[in-house]
Amino acid sequence: MRIKAIRSYRQNLALTKPYTIAYQTISSVENVILEIELDNGMVGLGAANPDPDVVGESPEQTLQNLQSEWVNSLTNSDIRAFYGLLNGVNQQFSAAPGTLAAVDIALHDAFCQYLGIPVLAFYGQKIQSLPTSVTIGIMNVDDTLSEAEGYFRQGFRVLKVKTGLNVAEDIERTLKLRERYGNMVTIRVDANQGYTLTDLTQFVNATQCANVELIEQPLPVGLEQDLLCLPTEIRQRLAADESLKGPAAAITLAHRPHPFGIYNIKLMKCGGIRAALDIATIARSAGISLFWGCNDESRISITAALHAAFSCANTRYIDLDGSFDLAEDIVSGGFTLKDGHLLPSGGSGLGLSNYR
Repeated sequence: MRIKAIRSYRQNLALTKPYTIAYQTISSVENVILEIELDNGMVGLGAANPDPDVVGESPEQTLQNLQSEWVNSLTNSDIRAFYGLLNGVNQQFSAAPGTLAAVDIALHDAFCQYLGIPVLAFYGQKIQSLPTSVTIGIMNVDDTLSEAEGYFRQGFRVLKVKTGLNVAEDIERTLKLRERYGNMVTIRVDANQGYTLTDLTQFVNATQCANVELIEQPLPVGLEQDLLCLPTEIRQRLAADESLKGPAAAITLAHRPHPFGIYNIKLMKCGGIRAALDIATIARSAGISLFWGCNDESRISITAALHAAFSCANTRYIDLDGSFDLAEDIVSGGFTLKDGHLLPSGGSGLGLSNYR
């Protein structure tokens, strides 16, 4: 079965509400969409929303790469040469994870549609269901509690609070959430590189009673070794995010003693499903847990991340809420959301539907 056509374009997707993290406020997101059409009419879909501040690639660059002569040369390739195609893409775009992710996801979707099985079945399902966290941006205490209440009413029981601008306010917001909800919710924190080691220590000490499950990327990239002065119990709850861009970084961070006890894998950082699974294998050997995250993304790439996450036995946490706040998307399906839990739809490939 050969690839008949390859198409790509940019799609700006508005958010239903802007939010603030440690270094910017976001009101809309630009995704780059890739279509790989087979001779039988099946269309594999890929999507990318790389963060240039993290990976050095913009959506504009992604689109240029996807419309390059090299990508178009995949036309007439046999989709059954799936691994060979992935090898070629990885070699060509090793420094462009957004581009790599879009092609990797589209190839997985097309190939598994051709096989008539979900991507998750191709790799073997290890996890049946997990609750996803939902993200509360940086805001004052009253707004934090108001947003949390809205999510609680929708059935979400895992809240991820963005922090990193003012540690005193971060502590207050975290403690107020625990006071309001007791043991009814799980609280995670994402500092987005916004803390110093002193800030982190202050936050950890002041929120001991709040039972924060994990803290993402507290220090800026490059300061990972500074974390080694912290007790093992604290480092076990720290998740590498911006420090973990791909398998090479995963190997470095797996050296003992571990600065992070958790790897946050994002397809947009590492370059798609196959690179993500490489990171997962490294983490498993090192005894490191997996936490699957995302940017603001279409259901296409969120579903791809969900399939990858549930195929790994060391997956412990998911934060795949990136499509929830989109005012529109170009697909439906892929997964269902029930009481805060994400469940793959079970359709072939990524199980997406209503593509427009």
